[in-house]
Parts: sequence; structure tokens; C-alpha cells
Amino acid sequence: PLVDEHSFVFAFGQASCVQYRLVIRDVNTLQILQLYTCLDQIQYIEWSSDSLFILCAMYKRGIVQVWSLEQPDWHCKIDEGSAGLVASCWSPDGRHILNTTEFHLRITVWSLCTKSVSYIKYPKACQQGIAFTKDGRYMALAERRDCKDFISLFVCSDWQLLRHFDTETQDLFGIEWAPNGCVLAVWDTCLEYKILLYSLDGRLLSTYRAYEWSLGIKSIAWSPSSQFLAIGSYDEKVRILNHVTWKKITEFEHPATITNPKTIVYKEVEKSPSVDAERLSFPPRALASSLFSTQSKYDISQVPVSLQYVKPIADRANPKIGIGMLAFSTDNCFLATRNDNIPNAVWIWDIQKLKLFVVLEQLCAIQSFQWDPRQPRLAICTGNSKVYLWSPAGCVSVQVPMEGKAACSNLHKLSLFFLFTRCFSHYKLARMLLCKGSKVHLELLKNRYFYLQKGIHSET
Repeated sequence: PLVDEHSFVFAFGQASCVQYRLVIRDVNTLQILQLYTCLDQIQYIEWSSDSLFILCAMYKRGIVQVWSLEQPDWHCKIDEGSAGLVASCWSPDGRHILNTTEFHLRITVWSLCTKSVSYIKYPKACQQGIAFTKDGRYMALAERRDCKDFISLFVCSDWQLLRHFDTETQDLFGIEWAPNGCVLAVWDTCLEYKILLYSLDGRLLSTYRAYEWSLGIKSIAWSPSSQFLAIGSYDEKVRILNHVTWKKITEFEHPATITNPKTIVYKEVEKSPSVDAERLSFPPRALASSLFSTQSKYDISQVPVSLQYVKPIADRANPKIGIGMLAFSTDNCFLATRNDNIPNAVWIWDIQKLKLFVVLEQLCAIQSFQWDPRQPRLAICTGNSKVYLWSPAGCVSVQVPMEGKAACSNLHKLSLFFLFTRCFSHYKLARMLLCKGSKVHLELLKNRYFYLQKGIHSET
């Protein structure tokens, strides 16, 4: 996203940018390690896979600058010139940068090691047109030429073309590799429900269509084991395909009323603070007031429960209806989904029993959610100053101390890794969250930390 201030946490450093300055801080102490000055306002930053380099993209000037943490005096400048720049990203090896020029005329691959340049023509302008295998060996690229869609497979080590084949799509919308790197999912425009599955050598393994003459696929997600493919569509259903026959094994509906007595429904409610911030003896009082001003907890609602339903506007493009977000837990046991016309609810499905397990109804619309990379635990943010955590043991609301009107509106996978693996050992939660300009007084987190470590169904 294009932002004025951006922050990413990675292995040992945190990078943030304000205007044209890039600040690198130590994760543990938040001390400034490096301060870099770029040529213009930074619009995007990204760490390399090994955390040794960081790129700063300035799309307005068509420039990318790369900085090294090991050698602060070393830097690299990439200028796309008159071709312009609309996107920039690292390759999985962290030594090549892929720049997409304006109007998607080409993708330029720049090597930091050999200083060589490679060009890939005809990249398709679509939501998800580039996909790397999990092991970083291969890249799939969606292309558009002669009014037809194609897929090109490249070897990332030398960027040689491995396979090139056309796809049976009218207007290809996205591609995504299975985690094992053996199958590539390709889905068509939302005007047609169609998903195609290709092998690494370009063979069409299967084609799946659930219905015709209506809005089709909106989102997809592979299970970590590559055994299941979840497809979310505009008809407010999720269909699960198996990896053997690529046929549907079940489908999950998202009604506005929960009637099954075996489904647990958690409802977020607000309560008055139990601590008087004015009587706290430690500074800063402004942060203490923010932390204890508005608290929330979860109540278990008795079924039937009617969820807040938003009627979509039929005569507008991209209607807010259907399954817009879905993700499998790391252990393949759960699937989290969000139905866009019931925006305040997260649905958690039990994949082993193929049934609805839990529904979390929030006070605000769901902005983002991510699974813990090591255990079945889900983090949710709704654009306010809280992060919500769910596990099979229950759920908890965590207030994030911050100054100003900052809000948690996105959860990044890299930051979530630290949120779930390191912050619980020393109550460093607020250091790891994506909050702009947050200065944390760690004493404020001691009381909350007890609940986070214990089980999660707390009164916070």
C-alpha cells in the first residue's frame, strides 16, 4: 500500500519511514541502528528474505533505493527512467529486485550480485499476477498478449523460462501456488466462476465450476498441507476441493442468523475501565489514559444469534458481498473466513469435522486477520486500538498503547511471527504490532500479559 509512514518488523530490526527518511531500530531496545535519507518521499518499503537489505520504492520518480544493514556505506539506486514504476518487490533469494513499469509494459529483474538486468514482457495487470513457490525455486507470471492469457514459469536462480502455456480463461484474475509447489491455481474474472489447476510442467489437471451466469470467485486459500483448496465466492459460500480428484468435498454457508446450538458465538462488548488512570503514579499519563479508557471483552451469546447484515448496493461495481477473506490455520485444523456483507463477523470452521466451530462478532468491521505460524491462534484487527486473539481455549481483547489517533488496521505475517513467538515472553506485545509512531511504556502491559499467557478467556 502507498503510505506516508510504514513499518515492518523482521529478524533483528524494525524499519519505519516518514516522508523521505528510513529509520532502522533494534527490535529489543528500539534504539536507532541506522538512519537513511532517500531521494524522495518513500511510498513502499520491503525487507529482503535474509534481512540484510531493505528496498525503498519512490513510485512518483520511478526510483528504487536499496540499503544494506551489514555495510551502511553501501547503497544501490535503480532508476526505471521514462518507463515509470508501479510496483517493486524482492525475489525469494533476496538478491534480485523485480520492478513493474507503468502500464505493465514489462518487468525488470535487477541483480544486486552481478548487476545484470533481465526483462520480462507482457505482464498482466491483475490483482495477483506474480506467484513464487514456497521454496523460492520457481516464479509463475500471468501474461496477456494477443487478447489471450498465458502463464510463464521461470527458474528463479537464473531467470530462464521453464514453461510457457496459454490458459482457458477469459480474463485471468489471479494465480497462486500450492505450498508444496506442485500445483498452480489460476482463476478467472469475477464475472465467471472458473478455477483451473496446472502442474509444474504446464499440464491442466482439472477445471472446477460451481455455477454459471452469476458473479464468481472472490478469494482462494490453500491449506498448508496442500490437501485442500478453499474457494470463496460472491454467493456467500466457501467450497473445499480435495487434492486427489479436485472435486468438492463440502461447502460452507454464511447465513446472517446462527441457529446451531453447538456453535459458539463470541460477541464483543465494551465495559467501563477498572483502573482510574488519574491515580496512576507512573508516566506517561496520556498513554495510561489511552490504555484504560475503553476496555472490551467477549460474551458468549445464546443461539439463535442474528449478525449485523449490510445490504449490498446492487448498481455499484465491486459489491460488498461474498467471501472476501479466508485463511487456513498452520495445523490445517481450522479455516477462518469473512463474509463481506456481514463485515463484523469472523467465522472459524473445523476442517476435521467440516462444520462451523466458532463465530466472533466484533463491534467494528474486520480489517485483517492472520494465523499464528506455530499453533492454532488467530489475530484480528478492526481498525481501532485493539488486537483480538482467538484460540480453541477462548478469546481476548488486547489494548495497544499508543499516542495520537493511531489504529491497528493491518496485520503483517512477519510481524505476526514475532507477536506470537517472542512478545509473550517479555510482554513486548506493543513493540511488535503495526502501529504508527507508537512509544510504549512496558509497565502498562504487565496486567494484560497475565491473561495473554494464561488462556485467553479474560475480562480485559
